[in-house]
Amino acid sequence: MVVSVARRLPLLGPVAAALVLATPAAALPGRPAPAAAPQAQTAAARAVLARLGADTTRIDLALAPGATPQFRARTAGGRLRIEGTSPVALVRGAARALGQQGSLFVSWEGVRNRPLALRDGYDSGVVASPFSLRTYLNTCTYGYTTPWWNWGRWEREIDWMAAHGVDTPLAMEGQEHVWRALWREQGMNDAQIAYGLSAAPFLPWQRMGNIAGYRAPLSANWIEKKRVLQRQILARMRSLGMKPILPAFSGYVPEAFAKAHPEAKIYQMRQWEGFPGTYWLDPSDPLFAKLAARFLQLYTATYGPGEYYLADAFNEMVPPIAEDGSDARAATYGDAIANTAATRAAALPKEVRDARLAAYGERLYRSITAAAPGATWVMQGWLFGADKAFWTPDAIAAFLSKVPDERMLVLDIGNDRYPGIWNATEAFYGKGWAYGYVHNYGGSNPVYGDLNFYRSDMTAALANPGHGRMRGFGLFPEGLHSNSIAYAYAYDLAWGEIDAKGDARPLDAWLGDYTKARYGKTSPALVAAWDKAIAGAYTTRYWTPRWWREQAGAYLLFKFPSLDGADYPAAPGDPAALRAGIEALLAQAPQHAGEPLYTYDVVDLARHYASVKLDDRIKAAVAAYKAGDLATGDRATAAAEKLAKDIDAIAGNQQETLGSWLADAAAYGDTPAEKAAFVEQAKAVVTVWGGTGHLSDYASRAWQGLYIGYYWPRWQRFLAAQRAAAAAHTDFDAKAAAAAIRDWQAGWLKDGKMWARQRPAAPLALARTLLAESDAR
Repeated sequence: MVVSVARRLPLLGPVAAALVLATPAAALPGRPAPAAAPQAQTAAARAVLARLGADTTRIDLALAPGATPQFRARTAGGRLRIEGTSPVALVRGAARALGQQGSLFVSWEGVRNRPLALRDGYDSGVVASPFSLRTYLNTCTYGYTTPWWNWGRWEREIDWMAAHGVDTPLAMEGQEHVWRALWREQGMNDAQIAYGLSAAPFLPWQRMGNIAGYRAPLSANWIEKKRVLQRQILARMRSLGMKPILPAFSGYVPEAFAKAHPEAKIYQMRQWEGFPGTYWLDPSDPLFAKLAARFLQLYTATYGPGEYYLADAFNEMVPPIAEDGSDARAATYGDAIANTAATRAAALPKEVRDARLAAYGERLYRSITAAAPGATWVMQGWLFGADKAFWTPDAIAAFLSKVPDERMLVLDIGNDRYPGIWNATEAFYGKGWAYGYVHNYGGSNPVYGDLNFYRSDMTAALANPGHGRMRGFGLFPEGLHSNSIAYAYAYDLAWGEIDAKGDARPLDAWLGDYTKARYGKTSPALVAAWDKAIAGAYTTRYWTPRWWREQAGAYLLFKFPSLDGADYPAAPGDPAALRAGIEALLAQAPQHAGEPLYTYDVVDLARHYASVKLDDRIKAAVAAYKAGDLATGDRATAAAEKLAKDIDAIAGNQQETLGSWLADAAAYGDTPAEKAAFVEQAKAVVTVWGGTGHLSDYASRAWQGLYIGYYWPRWQRFLAAQRAAAAAHTDFDAKAAAAAIRDWQAGWLKDGKMWARQRPAAPLALARTLLAESDAR
């Protein structure tokens, strides 16, 4: 092994240097941690590569410190040498070089590694990121994806992060241990605390103040397991030079605490999605600074210090401006329901609103730095796009006005859903910020993304002279394990695919590298097949039907049954191009059929195409029965059922199924009762969710077990009731049908069935069957 800290990478040219945005030296995530020796850092990078299956006996790693995140990969004498500015840069450089050789590919669906076949003379040149940090994850990911993860699964995810060049991830596990300690100090007993904490999959919304105590109590065993897990996560992240974003106090307190302190300035907030209003402590109250400081003291004692701390005080909540907080309680919110924020804001003097918002922002920031001097306050910028009526540019300016520019990081996560917020706010009025996309909502997984949009949008942002202190790029999915091509491409753009002139490599050139790494070899025909699939599915930046007429669900099949189904719109994308892409990929089966990731991709595209066509059958059935045409309705219903069964069967090939999700939940339990509770919670979050608002089916998943075990049985009951009414020439009682379905759902949550995975014996053959069946008339 070669370790060098004296040798530096060649200097970048002036254009490339200009692309690396200014960041205070102490906050550069690519710099080695002062306490870690260079040998330890290269050893950490080498360990990642070893876990990924790379032949590390033929790989030399050398740290070359510098302010610009970069690496260089070269081969000579049958060896691969990587020089990089951080352990993450070393892993990223090795993964890229090995991928271009067809030897390594790292994805959620699996890691593909093959023996090194190094050709001498390879030289990547200096590959630099135009961003000083690459961030990752969403607060909601910790409910929709990770609540049942163990260390083995987290270890794989951190390896994935390193291979994709991520160095500033959100690290939200383990915080309930600290919250419990804090509230114990405040005189609450363990029963009060446990019943005030929501069940594991729903904790992100507890942490952001939207709900409290939903499906309580929170298991003490779960809290302890996550404490141990977070220590492992942070140790690994820090060993790789990552700068994890840690939680901070944003003001929300338990109801029991609020009632015990009637003298405190505590507001009850609005009822988010029909849940009871939570309690928020005004930062001007002396208790706020005390609790905020103590939380970080306890956190640091448990997990060690950090540089970045997340505090989201108003996630889909409206800041109280009136002295008694009544305006916040009366608020409606968001772009999916009627919004009265503009009326409320207009009723208050602007100077009052601005002073109040400025004080909130300043005190939130100071509450963090009082306990963690030198820290940076991080907040997700989702609220600015989701409630534009309240968060006008001048309201945003007021909120940010008293926070030092260099001590704040706004995660501008919604540029694929709410573009232009950073432009409208003059790049958040000088604050540090990271640019990026949510892409995934709730872990719902139709096939979509927009590769050309990411390419043009990212290069335009970098070239825009008004981007201010844009320090980073990130992807902020609410759920993982879908559309990994979109994540691979976006992070490649964020590190190496944009050159010193600010131009991105042509997509086809990238696809050649991508397919070679993912499948071991590539060809013009394979790239052409993917071009067609991209034209059919990956030109959609936001899956609009997932939120239709105030109903969630990725497909019509996944939405709660209603007569509106007859009017459901066509899915985004180009189905004809998608089908042509699937056919072209299937034509490559003789060359790639032995590669699991090739099969995975074909299955996922076919599953999605068939799901869109299944929706057409449901629409036809609802419309036919409404018109009294029983024969047409019966044919459409039978066709829909057959497709649902076949899609369910082929989906057993994929990474996750309902059975795998439930098995992971059960494994987290230590007693039969705990296992049963975790399974019910796991079922709930991907189906009914909770509340009386719009959350049912928000996290709808295209999983084996859900197609035939949950989604189709609901429609089957609805269509049967609709048919019976049509046959009897009576009015259809939609309310009674809905009530019966809700009763069935309640029983399904508690039935204890685990839906074990059933793998299809011949998934490619079944994909061909699905295509034919989907297009049958």
